[in-house]
Order: sequence, then C-alpha cells, then structure tokens
Amino acid sequence: MKILLTGGAGYIGSHTAIALAAEGFEPVVLDNFSNSHPTVMERLTEVSGRSMLLEQGDVLDTDWLRQVLQRHHPVAVVHFAGDKAVGESVAQPLKYFHNNVGGAVSLMRAMVQATATGGGDRTPALVFSSSATVYGDPATVPITEDFPRSHTNPYGHTKLVIEDMLTAQCKADPTWRVGVLRYFNPVGAHPSGRMGEDPDGMPNNLMPFVTQVAVGRRPFLNVYGNDYPTPDGTGVRDYIHVMDLASGHVAAVRTLLQGSQGFTVNLGTGRGHSVLEVVRAFEQVSGRAVPYRIAPRRAGDVAQCWADPTLARTLLGWKARFGLEDMCADAWRWQNLNPQGYRSA
Repeated sequence: MKILLTGGAGYIGSHTAIALAAEGFEPVVLDNFSNSHPTVMERLTEVSGRSMLLEQGDVLDTDWLRQVLQRHHPVAVVHFAGDKAVGESVAQPLKYFHNNVGGAVSLMRAMVQATATGGGDRTPALVFSSSATVYGDPATVPITEDFPRSHTNPYGHTKLVIEDMLTAQCKADPTWRVGVLRYFNPVGAHPSGRMGEDPDGMPNNLMPFVTQVAVGRRPFLNVYGNDYPTPDGTGVRDYIHVMDLASGHVAAVRTLLQGSQGFTVNLGTGRGHSVLEVVRAFEQVSGRAVPYRIAPRRAGDVAQCWADPTLARTLLGWKARFGLEDMCADAWRWQNLNPQGYRSA
C-alpha cells in the first residue's frame, strides 16, 4: 500500500518514511528539496534496506500533483510540506501563507481532481502535520485537544487556517477521512546516526542549535529569554523524540485505513522541559559543554506548552516511548557522526 509523503525528505517526513516502510507500507517521497537535502534519499535506502520512490517537484503545482496521485494511487497522503520557523514567519508572513496555506489548498484540489478523474477511486486518507502552535499562549497546561485555538505568530496562524479548511472540506464531502496531528517539539534522530535534523543556516529550534555548539560549528547557544514565569525563567516545552512522532503517523494512517472518519490528536510526551534543563541533560549525555548566552525573547514564543496525550493513546493506541536522555543521545550521535549534517557525505 503506497503512502504519499509531501515534504517526505524533510526531518519528520524522512523518519516517518522509515517507520512506514518498517510496517510494510510503500512510502512515496514527494519533495522539492527547498528545505531538505537530496542525500536524504540515499540514507533512506541505506537505513530501510529498500529503494524509496521519489517524486521531485513542488506541492504548489496542482496539476503535477494530480498526476502524481493518479500515477501512484496512494491509500493515504501525509502532508508535511511547508515552512516551519516561528521567527521567520513573523518576519516573512506572506511567504508562510503562500507556501503553507497555498500548498494545502493545492494538495486538496489535486486530491479532488485525481478522485474525479481516476475511475471512481475513493479519496485517499489524509494525515495533516499540524502543530501545538494552534493553541496560542495556553491559559493552563497540560493542553487537551478541546482547548481554545488561537495563534501568536503567522506560522501558527497558517496551521489553524489549514485545520479549518480540512474541517470545511470534510463537511462538504463526507468521503474525506482526515487525521490532524498536533505536534509538540520534535527532537532527536534515527538511532543509527545516519538520519537527523539538518537545518539550513541558523537553527530555529533548540536541539540542533545545542548539537551544533557541541560539535564546534557555533561558539555558543542563544537562550531566548530567561524572564518567563517558569521555574528557571526559560521557556518550557514538550519535547518528543522524532521516532515516537514517526510511529504516531503510522498509527494515524492505520486508524484511518481501518475505517475512522477522522480525528484530531496531540502528539507529545505529556511532560515539559525548560531550555536549561535540556542543555544540562545534553551536556550529561554527550560529555560536551554547551556555553550559552541569554538573548531577548523572540516574537511569537510562549512561556510554556506541553501536551495531554491521553486522546492519542485512546484513539490511536499510541504513546511516546523515549525520554529526554534518549532524545539528547540520538541527536548527539547524529551530529557527531555528521558534523555538517547531510553535507558531510
């Protein structure tokens, strides 16, 4: 059974491709490599032991996307493709609305067109890569799926708009089956050390910044704000191992294929860690010092955010297995073996 992964060569998409292949699915990676590296495809083959199908192109190209769907007839689509940096979205909101919302519209139109011209094929199940940013600045934690939605930055706004579009489409056409996965903070890497997070330029997320300091690529870590109302003044987040996140996608695909009409669930561990707590854990695991400096808060950041993952366990039979030490150890193994990321190859 083929599963189409838009943005499948990216950080989360590539790890999900590995998890899907291990469960007997046939991933089809769709990517334009604007936020990823072609070497990923070689690593996918190496780690999975099988050649992965690649469709290279832009999700904004609706006609091409329709042809891809008609060529492969996937039983499900997992939509990762999009931009994801909170700070960049504040500086370049039009880019985020164009790529994220426009990409989702293009994909949904292509799915409708492929179904209409594909001999009566049912619309494939769709799993959407959403985000905990749709909860804005939550009044309390942990966060359940029925919390009010809002946004504090354009990136989160795009995710919220796409969720609303999917809800509207499902009402308009009840044959659509959609699973919305609200991620918290993915970190870590494949335990082989052959695949991991490889941001282009200055990292926007904490863990790759930490690992790049530890490996010598950067002199120090910027800690954005130490005056939040948290135990040590730094932001608190629910960090989830990328392989746990990947297994959550497998569970979501299986649940939709088994007949579920749709769901919206949090994917997180249910525990928050502060920035400085992550730094200390990483130093202990790696044996490397991570010097840091306090920088001003970033626009769009919130003080604390962690999940109540109960619904994912109930609906999907899924729960996170890895702790913070595992996340740090796997992230360090990846960076230590690949000092320049995929460009080390």
